[in-house]
Amino acid sequence: MAKQVLVVGSGAREHALALRLLESPLVERVVVTPGNAGTARAPLGYGSKRLENAAGDPVEIARELGVDLVVVGPEVPLCAGLCDALAAEGVLAFGPSARAARLEGSKAFMKEFAARHRIPTASYTIVTDPALVESAVREFPAPPVVKADGLAAGKGVIVADSHEQAVRVARQMLSGELFGDAGKTVVLEERLPGAEASVNLICDGERFVVLPPAQDHKRIFDGDRGPNTGGMGTYAPAPLMTPEVSERVLREILEPAVLGMKEDGTPYRGTLFAGLMIAPDGAPQLIEFNVRFGDPETQVLMNTIEGDLYLALEGAARGQLDPALIRSSADHAVCVVLAAAGYPGTPRKGDPIRGVDEAERVEGVRVYHAGTAEKDGVLVTAGGRVLGVTARAPSLRQAHERAYRAAGAIAFEGVQYRRDIAARALS
Repeated sequence: MAKQVLVVGSGAREHALALRLLESPLVERVVVTPGNAGTARAPLGYGSKRLENAAGDPVEIARELGVDLVVVGPEVPLCAGLCDALAAEGVLAFGPSARAARLEGSKAFMKEFAARHRIPTASYTIVTDPALVESAVREFPAPPVVKADGLAAGKGVIVADSHEQAVRVARQMLSGELFGDAGKTVVLEERLPGAEASVNLICDGERFVVLPPAQDHKRIFDGDRGPNTGGMGTYAPAPLMTPEVSERVLREILEPAVLGMKEDGTPYRGTLFAGLMIAPDGAPQLIEFNVRFGDPETQVLMNTIEGDLYLALEGAARGQLDPALIRSSADHAVCVVLAAAGYPGTPRKGDPIRGVDEAERVEGVRVYHAGTAEKDGVLVTAGGRVLGVTARAPSLRQAHERAYRAAGAIAFEGVQYRRDIAARALS
């Protein structure tokens, strides 16, 4: 029987998931809500399979269409309990419950969870009283990282350059000036030396499969300069995740996290994203947990795994995951994010986009849409991160070359993208 899947979200992550789900022999139709210009139709090569958008409440759409599975992309609906609402309607959903989603919805909860289950993470202090900020900040020998407790669209983390800046930013968060209610509790955290990496797991509450490790580039400009963004590009697999480091991450962080959630009475079903810092000596420490596929990590992960994603996500949602369904491929992938003028502040919208078809003619390239819309038959910008130009190849160097050749073929007014995605790995 042909399967129907509803994907919730509007970014390049959801476009990548939708296309990969359509590759399953079992899946005939994928509907994305609210979607973007890329998720409005299936590209050539998918035969009679259907990819389309729908507007409205995801629970109502799922009920009306009678979908076989809902895959929730972004963290906001997950933390708000969308999977609980779907379960109450008898709809199978891939994603954690609201209680389990606190791993991302509250950084204070995550830090206390890690401490309780002896998961290595930076030392920290939780602050809710502005009068205590100064003394709390001064307890850290080096200026601490200041984090808003709640969701802030990936921008609620400030790496302070001085103790004075940390004090000022923490007070702005607590007052609501920065990040609104998300900053009413602040986590001050020790700065960790090393290089960042991320690992995504597909979990069923007990069993899990580890996807290829990736490395994201958060800052807007080359050389990791400028403000943080939602992510300007990524690549996988990340070479700093050697077999020895990966084994330590599995033993010290991933297994204790999945077991800990089960022990706490909130078994974790869905994608668990571990943001890691790998110290110069190879010791891993947990920076954060996210409760969904990363973006732009998903774009490279969908190009570096083999197997039937639909069967894996459906099995995980039922608590019956077969980890053998998904395997890491031998390929490498690089994703370069093309962002609109003004991003990450106030991105400009409505600029015509040219060259996407030309970019996708580059071997191994797929252009995933994020902030795009169609206006009078013309593709235009409609958000901050506009496109995720992603290339797959047998080597990282070849994937890098393909991704940048394709990115160079696309043009819109004020386009900005980093020229150094994966540069450190290549050097």
